[in-house]
Amino acid sequence: MSLREILEKMVKEGDSFLLNDGHRDWEVSVLLENLSGPRLKTQAHLQPGLYIAEINDSGYLGQVLYRVKPKA
Repeated sequence: MSLREILEKMVKEGDSFLLNDGHRDWEVSVLLENLSGPRLKTQAHLQPGLYIAEINDSGYLGQVLYRVKPKA
């Protein structure tokens, strides 16, 4: 699944959390609008409630791209 597909699914299901990239918190819809096309094509895995991680070329989980945070 691509990062775009994950973010679109999250927006459709409701925006009750934020994604943190290690530097700042993002609204899911804002992140979807601001990421570049190549970044949105990144193969990724959503671990619900925890994180979105990149899937590397070997098919294994790579670095965590975003941590899921509940909205205050």
